[in-house]
Amino acid sequence: MDVSRTILTTLVSEFSDLTDVEQATRVALRLLLAALLGGLLGYERETHGKAAGIRTHMLVCTGAALFVLGSELVGGGDDAMSRVVQGIVAGIGFLGAGTIIKGDSMHDVKGLTTAAGVWMTAAVGVCVGLGLEATAVLATLLMLFILNILPRFDSISKD
Repeated sequence: MDVSRTILTTLVSEFSDLTDVEQATRVALRLLLAALLGGLLGYERETHGKAAGIRTHMLVCTGAALFVLGSELVGGGDDAMSRVVQGIVAGIGFLGAGTIIKGDSMHDVKGLTTAAGVWMTAAVGVCVGLGLEATAVLATLLMLFILNILPRFDSISKD
């Protein structure tokens, strides 16, 4: 009986990082919003036939939010948060570099927009993780405008 009590106590203490309903709700909302915004951006990319689609963008956005949330939950100060964000930016840089393919000429480069989109999606996730939900939604809308409306002007200028 003593062993089972020890196991139960250990399990409870290991899952005690969300200390109250308010904090659990805040974390759940931020992670769900990050997944939703990342999904919107990924859906746009996927409908345009890009390799980095819904799942990739959802994971990048939610992962960035989770790194920031984790640092906040353990009481990381501004210096710790700065290092977390720097790590996210560097890591996403490597992920984005993997989407870029250079052809024979300087004008034959594919994947730059996808790489930039993945980078911006991580930035949206960071904003959500920091609790800057309105900024994240605004940035997502701006990205959707850039990806959907601006190409129409580019095709007009080439005619």
